[in-house]
Amino acid sequence: MIEKIDINGNDYKVEESFKKYVEKRIGKLDRYLPRGSKKDVHAKVLVSEIGKGKTEKYEISVAMEIPGGKVIAARDECTNVFAGVDLVEAKLTGQIRRFKLEMQPHRQKRSLKSLFIKRK
Repeated sequence: MIEKIDINGNDYKVEESFKKYVEKRIGKLDRYLPRGSKKDVHAKVLVSEIGKGKTEKYEISVAMEIPGGKVIAARDECTNVFAGVDLVEAKLTGQIRRFKLEMQPHRQKRSLKSLFIKRK
């Protein structure tokens, strides 16, 4: 569970239920991170109200600082704040998986035939 999560609102009052929801959804993203960088991850969540009046829209931005100077960020606009968090979580999951593939070395796959053939 990511323990360092900062939740701020810009023209939006952050309620306790929203904080709990964000901590639950964004906090569980550490399962996709490499083992060595799970403890030091810092996530910043910013919710901004874009459209006032008939169509209220919210912009949800999440930036995760991973040790080693890497920042993974995602942003989405939605009419429902909770649905926006779900969309941002899905985007971050894909980015973290790509990051993990880049960080971990791949094992070289060799066929059985190459094991038995003598090289000159």
